Amino acid sequence: MRKLATAVVAAGLFFGGMGVAVADSWRSVAEPITTTGGQFSKIEYRWEPAGAKHGAFHFRGYLHDGDHNDGHNMYLEVRPHAYPWQRFKGVQKRSVRLEASVHDGATRYTNSADMRLCRDRGALRPNNCSHIQAFKR
Repeated sequence: MRKLATAVVAAGLFFGGMGVAVADSWRSVAEPITTTGGQFSKIEYRWEPAGAKHGAFHFRGYLHDGDHNDGHNMYLEVRPHAYPWQRFKGVQKRSVRLEASVHDGATRYTNSADMRLCRDRGALRPNNCSHIQAFKR
């Protein structure tokens, strides 16, 4: 009887741990985010646990400057749950791997985040930005 109870408890812990691992696993986005002159591709994201890493929106991918002759840089903007945008700059004429977490103290339990890609055209001309890509927990 004791062996059976131990086996049931062990199985419950094992399958419970599997559920937590699946909940925190990386999710892929099939389509890259594109705008004139660049793209953010091979996008993966996940939400961190609220008690461990501020409940942050964690993402990674490749930021690519596609137009080497335009003289402009690309940057990615990400915001958790409609809070202010946080900017991640790329490198002109190159592809760079980005991996970052964005969070705000008030968003430990957020379930949404937005992302957009922009081409930095300087101070006098408006930047070209993609449509906002929304992410849900």
